[in-house]
Amino acid sequence: MAPSVDTSFSSHVANQFTSYEDDRQKSSKDAVYATSNGVPMPHPYESQRVGENGPLLLQDFHLVDLLSHFDRERIPERVVHAKGSGAHGFFECTNPIPELCAADVFSTKGKKCPVTVRFSTVGGESGSHDCARDPRGFSVKFRTEDGNWDLVANNTPVFFLRDPAKFPHFIHTQKRDPSTHLTHADDSTMFWDYLSNNPESIHQVMILMGDRGIPDGYRFMHGYSGHTLKLVNKDGDWVYAQIHFKSQQGTKFITQEDSFQKSPDYSQKDLYEAIQRGECPKWSVEIQTMTPKEAEELWEKQKINVFDLTHVWPQSQFKLKKIGEFTLNENAVNYFAEIEQAAFNPAHMPPGIEPSADPVLQSRLFSYPDTHRHRIGVNYQQLPVNASRTGFKFGNFQRDGSMAYYNQGSRPNYLSSIDPIQFRSRTVDLDKTHGHFTGEAITFLSEIRPEDFNGPRALWQKVWDEPARARFISNVSGKMAVCKEQEILKRQIAIFREVDEEIATRLEKATGIKGYDGISNLRFNGTHNGMTKDAKLKSANGISVTKGKSGTENNGAPVPGTHKSLPVGVNGKK
Repeated sequence: MAPSVDTSFSSHVANQFTSYEDDRQKSSKDAVYATSNGVPMPHPYESQRVGENGPLLLQDFHLVDLLSHFDRERIPERVVHAKGSGAHGFFECTNPIPELCAADVFSTKGKKCPVTVRFSTVGGESGSHDCARDPRGFSVKFRTEDGNWDLVANNTPVFFLRDPAKFPHFIHTQKRDPSTHLTHADDSTMFWDYLSNNPESIHQVMILMGDRGIPDGYRFMHGYSGHTLKLVNKDGDWVYAQIHFKSQQGTKFITQEDSFQKSPDYSQKDLYEAIQRGECPKWSVEIQTMTPKEAEELWEKQKINVFDLTHVWPQSQFKLKKIGEFTLNENAVNYFAEIEQAAFNPAHMPPGIEPSADPVLQSRLFSYPDTHRHRIGVNYQQLPVNASRTGFKFGNFQRDGSMAYYNQGSRPNYLSSIDPIQFRSRTVDLDKTHGHFTGEAITFLSEIRPEDFNGPRALWQKVWDEPARARFISNVSGKMAVCKEQEILKRQIAIFREVDEEIATRLEKATGIKGYDGISNLRFNGTHNGMTKDAKLKSANGISVTKGKSGTENNGAPVPGTHKSLPVGVNGKK
């Protein structure tokens, strides 16, 4: 098609904006081969040289253009969640919750918004196996009328840690050894070394080494926020919340032995081909809610900490409530543009959804957008897959930077009195939602306590049947077989012994290694030991805790008086 006769720059820009989807859907037969600046070329394999056997010519822009772009085709892969798959679809609100949350997307039955979802493994590189024993990332971008909401979840309700500064260290132990360059499939020493010195990881270890450690693709797994969030209604009253994605396909798993028979891209193939067949996967979006008073009582009576990423909320006490569902019905046309460049940020919350004081969540609010700006660029949110879809035209004073596309025209890049930008009234009372915390600055590190073994113990004793327990023992002992240091395994078996004596006994038989009797006589380099009576063993790595209050009685949980002015919660309950 010939370009417009309008030679203005405005016409050119308008064509660029409208041609994106045309290019996305265009077939090769509709395109003419050309250099990046649009100059047609007769053949892509030709190069200019001096005579029939002389050197190349530097003036050959076609070759220079081709090679220079090829050299830059890769952006840095994600440090975590590098291997992933995704698709597009829509969310629909089925059970509005205006009494709980002011977010527009939950305001009306039948309210819809587009979504993009990315699933992933956690530790492996971008070319790693889809069926690795690893947690799965489960990130959803809800393009609501009040801005994007990114819920960056996992397929497990807990994680390996609750102290944010541990995260880079933990991830390093899931990667390749800095000397041998081996992963923990061949040498699990780093893997077990970290876990055996940070025993709060035990709940996630139990899940990882159990049947849920290798889900049967991405369609047959649930998702969990893990972190506690806050839902705020139009009156400013709020409740704590956990968010669940329940697979309407059910859940299935792959055994360790069967995983070796699967394709490296098994999960990608399964998801893509299911959508192509019209078997569009769906998930219910469900919430648990808890008032601030209930959160304080939950710690006082049951020692469950709503700010602790290693703890779960009992569903028998805090019932799941369905609020909607999302369907994935559209595959990406271009994987790189729509999945690899998709960027999810837990700090992206529309009015009505707020973060809690969970310290790991608080750290992620910074870390995720920081990595996107490094990996993709400061203007990553201008890419179509990351762009918002608001019910109003918006602007701000962010300008320029690498690859600025929407640079907001001639509008002032400051708060101008000549051409003023418009404002919307505040909808969330910041002090009412977050102003209940008072205290002094401390250097906090959590400690391991008896209550940290309640969740793992319930898995072993009440949830799993005997075949599941046998598979767990096989998975753990197989992983231990490639650890070079017996001392590490003795410590880890001691941690399992705190869950249930039977686990330790069966692991000792499977590995031939006698573990320690328990953890009361151990000192950990990463966690304070709240289960020892020996003062010399209590502090992590032997550090002094007399300054900075590193260890606290409440282990970071909300206690009576934490919420100094309790808001009115659900149905008037505080």
